[in-house]
Amino acid sequence: MIVALTITKFHRLTIPFAFIGMAVLRLPLWLNKTCRFWKLMGSGKDAQVDLAPDYKHWAVLTAWDNRNDCDRFYDNSFVVKWFNFFGIESLTILLDPLYSHGLWSGIEPFKASKNKIKYQGKIAVITRAAIKFNKLKEFRQNIERAANAMRNAPGFVLSAGVGENPFFDQATFSIWTDADSMKNYAYKSFDHSDVIKLTRERQWYKEELFARFAIVDSWGTLNGVSVEL
Repeated sequence: MIVALTITKFHRLTIPFAFIGMAVLRLPLWLNKTCRFWKLMGSGKDAQVDLAPDYKHWAVLTAWDNRNDCDRFYDNSFVVKWFNFFGIESLTILLDPLYSHGLWSGIEPFKASKNKIKYQGKIAVITRAAIKFNKLKEFRQNIERAANAMRNAPGFVLSAGVGENPFFDQATFSIWTDADSMKNYAYKSFDHSDVIKLTRERQWYKEELFARFAIVDSWGTLNGVSVEL
């Protein structure tokens, strides 16, 4: 399986076309029978892990059985052409699932091979949660410190906050120099490990997912930063 994430920055004057795209681009994605999973999403401020929505940055996440289907989508699809035409900066990353646990909209979107060799290299991570309405305030009070700790953690490369809506369905995409750096942040950073503990104790989420990926390819930039393989 190949998973593709594109985050595009729209010009201030073309923001209305970003909103239009979130509606009209659902149809070609739904009609594409080779696309196994897709999400059109907004982002946090400056495409970062931030609770404030940013109307300039928008994202499309897709999953494919193979690289050829993915390449055809990026070469020919109306969806990508829309993003390219109205966007002024874009980053696309192709990912190979190494591990995935949990659900997104009631399904398991990422299928990892059972025969993966021990991967050495940059690691990408997607964490996604559907937050319960009565837990939103508590979640908001705690998540910022985990995001700040991530940006300052050894081995951190890049992160982006995306989601179907800016408050209740949120996903964090991050890249790390290696698996050890990612694990050290996840389990040894006080702020992040404490948030994980609170998540379990307070039952903030009605649905959650954690997935780890190898980076297959990338092109473009996000806030001027590229991903070097």
